[in-house]
Amino acid sequence: MDSERHIPSSQDEVRRAAACFAEPRTWRSCLQLVTSFGPFLAGCAAMYLVYPVSPWLTLALSLPTGALLVRVFIIQHDCGHGAFFASRGANTLVGRLCSLVTLTPYANWGRQHGAHHANWNNLDRRTTGSDIYSACLTVREYQALTPWQRLLYRLPRHPLIAHILLPPLVFVLLYRLPFDTPRAWARERLSVYLTDAALVATFGTLVVLLGWREVLLVHLPIMVVASILGVWLFSLQHRFDTARWLAEGEWSFVAASLDGSSYFRLPRILHWLTGSIGFHHVHHLNPRVPNYRLSACHDAVNALHPVRGLSLLNGLRAPRLTLWDEARGRLVRFADARRCESTRLQ
Repeated sequence: MDSERHIPSSQDEVRRAAACFAEPRTWRSCLQLVTSFGPFLAGCAAMYLVYPVSPWLTLALSLPTGALLVRVFIIQHDCGHGAFFASRGANTLVGRLCSLVTLTPYANWGRQHGAHHANWNNLDRRTTGSDIYSACLTVREYQALTPWQRLLYRLPRHPLIAHILLPPLVFVLLYRLPFDTPRAWARERLSVYLTDAALVATFGTLVVLLGWREVLLVHLPIMVVASILGVWLFSLQHRFDTARWLAEGEWSFVAASLDGSSYFRLPRILHWLTGSIGFHHVHHLNPRVPNYRLSACHDAVNALHPVRGLSLLNGLRAPRLTLWDEARGRLVRFADARRCESTRLQ
């Protein structure tokens, strides 16, 4: 972009610091495959084993098992960025393997996600499609809507709908069709259908061997838990109380990475469980950094450009920040926009 042609030397240093970590370690990637798929598959097996004893215990085990699936999804995410292995073929193979348990078409999701990385937190290039989690209207735009339009905008963004009801529907049902995939993306559309065929074969075999009730009670709750946790993490990556959204002339890659993407402070075990995606600011700074090197990358970048971290409490509040207030230079809630409008009318 034009705004990057004259980046200050300090920003050049930041990008160079991040680039030092943009190299996967094969042994660490293989180890993470074992420590991700191993516990997840063990959790699935435990759910099947306890089903004859207590279906309720099976449901209870879906909580840790679903959380472990988030870690598997991060591996697929890294593969999509070409960050998990040095080999493109290895990334594709592992990414497709992950897609069989995340229910997420590898090639299609990867290209859609790549478009997000091409442009984010830019007020002049906001997406207007199905992404309700990393895009938003400004307060002025929202206030210009009719009451009916406001309702249609607010309804899918209500926390109960956006973070409880929609995530399982997206992963279980909507990802079965290339509903928002351009027709020109033939390879990506094909990946949706091939993933569906592989899922039919996989779960069809499980149903024959174990029974449809068991398969449904094990894998559906897992996807519900994993999708809710994953979408919540995704939503707070660009919507938090100190996030900066910039106009085209002010937008720069480094500023949008460090000031427009979140650093989520979590206990070490939660960083492990979520594949260190809480270091999202350095992930945007260089998407080729594998997840297991994001923490070290953060330390190096933070020494040059300190970034304020979000607490777990901040993360729980973040989903309500849905509008960009240009006058205040911050994200606000719908209630804040109503108060601003009431004050203006008085």
